[in-house]
Amino acid sequence: MSQPQGTPAGAMALQLLLTAERLFAEHGIDGVSLRQIATQAGSGNNSAVHYYFGSKRQLIEAIFAHRMPQLVQRRALLLARIDPDDLRARFEAHLLPVLELAESPDNFYVSFVEQLQRSAEATGALVQSGEIRRSQDAFLHDMRRLVPHVEEPIRTMRIREVQELGVHAAARRERAIAAGEQVVPFGLFVSTLIDGFTGHLAAPVSPETRRFLATTDQTLPAISQPAL
Repeated sequence: MSQPQGTPAGAMALQLLLTAERLFAEHGIDGVSLRQIATQAGSGNNSAVHYYFGSKRQLIEAIFAHRMPQLVQRRALLLARIDPDDLRARFEAHLLPVLELAESPDNFYVSFVEQLQRSAEATGALVQSGEIRRSQDAFLHDMRRLVPHVEEPIRTMRIREVQELGVHAAARRERAIAAGEQVVPFGLFVSTLIDGFTGHLAAPVSPETRRFLATTDQTLPAISQPAL
């Protein structure tokens, strides 16, 4: 009874999914077997993950299917109340739901995504559901629109960088919270992070960078890692 659409069916399926998210976050995608996930989830059936989800790839897709609706809904609510021409507010509306999720007790999703970025499983087609693509495309469109003074490909490079750095920053905090470490207050963490990232996006392009740009192939490699 595999779940091709990645939707957990019942308490055991959900337990398997959450256990997989935690183990992937702690040990990496390639460092965890489906048998280990079943054992850690308390299932007496070593083939339980295969029964509910099919393959490791389908299990990963199910984790995204479980988490993404919450992120997309939260982003939509934030976007509904901001000035669409405010770069800082637009970026915060995209990143804040990820930071909030990382703040949740017993959550491992952001660290899971960080591990997936390093894994052979992170192919371009892996998590490109319609919902994820629409959210990502809208974000990229707005970011490019709001920094028109930054020419390509520098603009797209910066957008990629802040997305990747946002995942790493949230994952570090998520792990610190899970370990019971002391962290700076959430409000200060978010505000400082957003300040830095929007400053990076909007910073003028220096003459030195333009000099390198003039002698460099401007074709950017495809994005291989999943985007939040």
